[in-house]
Amino acid sequence: MYQDKVLVCKDCGQEFVWTAGEQEFYAEKGFQNAPVRCKACRAARKNSRRNNGAMRQRRSNTMEL
Repeated sequence: MYQDKVLVCKDCGQEFVWTAGEQEFYAEKGFQNAPVRCKACRAARKNSRRNNGAMRQRRSNTMEL
């Protein structure tokens, strides 16, 4: 039913494979869109967002003083 697809990461421009198993997982979860970032860029973006959130939290805590 599903076949591996080669996609291009929108951040780094590298090709990555969206496997049939990953496509099936997306379908089971009801996700409508294919991934736009490779695993490395997804992880980097996730870490960046996580670190920025921690920084905002620290700033808001110090501003309340």
